[in-house]
Amino acid sequence: MTEGPDQGAVWHYGDPMREQRQLEQGSALVDLSHRDVVTITGPDRLTWLHSLTTQHLEHLAAGVGTTTLVLDPQGHLEHVLYGVDDGTTFWAHTEPGAGAAAAEWLDRMRFMMRVEVADRSAEFGLVWAPAALELPAAPAVATRAGEDSLGGRELFLAREAVPALLADRDRAGMWAYEARRIAAGVPRFGLDTDQRAIPNELGLLGVAVHLDKGCYRGQETVARVHTLGRPPRRLALLHLDGSVNELPATGDPLLLDGRQVGFAGSSARHHELGPIALGLVKRNVPIDAALIVGGEVEIAASQEALVDPEVGLHVRARL
Repeated sequence: MTEGPDQGAVWHYGDPMREQRQLEQGSALVDLSHRDVVTITGPDRLTWLHSLTTQHLEHLAAGVGTTTLVLDPQGHLEHVLYGVDDGTTFWAHTEPGAGAAAAEWLDRMRFMMRVEVADRSAEFGLVWAPAALELPAAPAVATRAGEDSLGGRELFLAREAVPALLADRDRAGMWAYEARRIAAGVPRFGLDTDQRAIPNELGLLGVAVHLDKGCYRGQETVARVHTLGRPPRRLALLHLDGSVNELPATGDPLLLDGRQVGFAGSSARHHELGPIALGLVKRNVPIDAALIVGGEVEIAASQEALVDPEVGLHVRARL
């Protein structure tokens, strides 16, 4: 891939539809080494992270995968960490190019806590593997599996060990991986979110936000919207008109009767569902309303709700 956030990753290995089927069958690996890796060490690491982020991490058991967010004071997403603790180190991956900023922000928040934060992207890579696929004694330093890991596990490896793990195995590129992610309704920070996005709009309550923990930055917004219900926008899976030989660009407007009611995020061609995308739509837009994705080419889109527009204490989030 030569452009976009996944620049440098493999788009496909020649047959993206076959690669998607291999992912579903649990036989293919995905090289995610273009993503950034951050480590946090020190005896106070989990208590410290617990106080700063949205997830309950104080007593996180070794080997248990988690997702946690850093929010700004208004509850908007700033950083996302997909992490696991190995008993001495908290390993996390994040979006390409975002590791340095996340590590810098965390480092500024250490104060007197016994923690060390480092951007380890140059040293370690990431490989996604199906949960049941047997691998050799893989030289993984940590393994993460969570509700948002697409039914598989993510291996943190020294970069020099990645080629050997991938050699002589079925591999899938980012086309197949992204199509699987979009179909699963898992949003990606920076592609399916904007500067105003809050966790309630994205179906992240429970997955990346613990609702019964202590205070953290941005908690007031999350708690207020959860208590009152009806977040301003909602995540939707968009089924696109397959007769149009185009996919929307990230950020293209979603239109209803000529007015903008949201924006399209990431998109891909799925081997069964056809062209699909994620979109962030205003809450008051009817779920059954037919939308138009604006852009260089207009594309008709129907919605599949991923976040209930009424979600709150009286409605359980569909995770």
